[in-house]
Amino acid sequence: MSRIQPTFERLAKEKRKALIPYLTAGFPFADITPELMHTMVGAGADVIELGVPFSDPMADGPVIQKAGEQALAFGVGLAQVLAMVKAFRERDAKTPVVLMGYANPVERYEFAHGDASFARDAAAAGVDGVLIVDYPPEECEAFAAQLKTQGLDLIFLLAPTSTEKRIQQVARVASGYVYYVSLKGVTGAGHLDTAAVEEALPRIRKHVKIPVGVGFGIRDAATARSIGRVADAVVIGTKVIQVVEDQPRENVSAALSAFLSGIRSALDLKG
Repeated sequence: MSRIQPTFERLAKEKRKALIPYLTAGFPFADITPELMHTMVGAGADVIELGVPFSDPMADGPVIQKAGEQALAFGVGLAQVLAMVKAFRERDAKTPVVLMGYANPVERYEFAHGDASFARDAAAAGVDGVLIVDYPPEECEAFAAQLKTQGLDLIFLLAPTSTEKRIQQVARVASGYVYYVSLKGVTGAGHLDTAAVEEALPRIRKHVKIPVGVGFGIRDAATARSIGRVADAVVIGTKVIQVVEDQPRENVSAALSAFLSGIRSALDLKG
């Protein structure tokens, strides 16, 4: 079993919502990622989503695309991302880490290292879950089985356009949590409609019996708190990248900590 299920079980007992920040690995500096992962935990993150840089990220908006391009220019690929997780694990054995990315880097890794090598090496590095944007549930049963053998969760996206059939397909394969994309479009696009999210979640929970996190469009403490009232987790990506992207290196951790601490406090407010 990964660290994800026990984390959500603990939070449920505490009547708290999970804070899941996203950061592109290797951004804004090639070697800063493990440090920033510890900063996230110190500021109240319950799960960390770590983006694997890819040259054609179809679901990502311009902010995360730019971060990925910079990380790629630094030479950060999947092997380097796994090394970053391993370095993080030297000081943190508890916080779940989820890799978020696309099929191409995984398939290239397996071409170089052998069948099922990704699941094996991700587990050895200390990864807990994987979200592959372009692996639909009906086409990745073998991949899901490889992950399960290594104790890793396979996490899927659902969207406002997801049909009843797609929700059922995801419910059969997904583990850890499901990530509900609150907006149509790419990351960082549009304005969050909390009422629409609240209306959508019962339709998802009719079939999905694991926690549901909500992301895309959460930018501040107020939107995080409103989503936290109805979801099990709040996922923040684009705004995290914006917080750190223009900071001098000596200020990156402090800026990230200040932002996430504000989100954590808002999620923990009673009433």
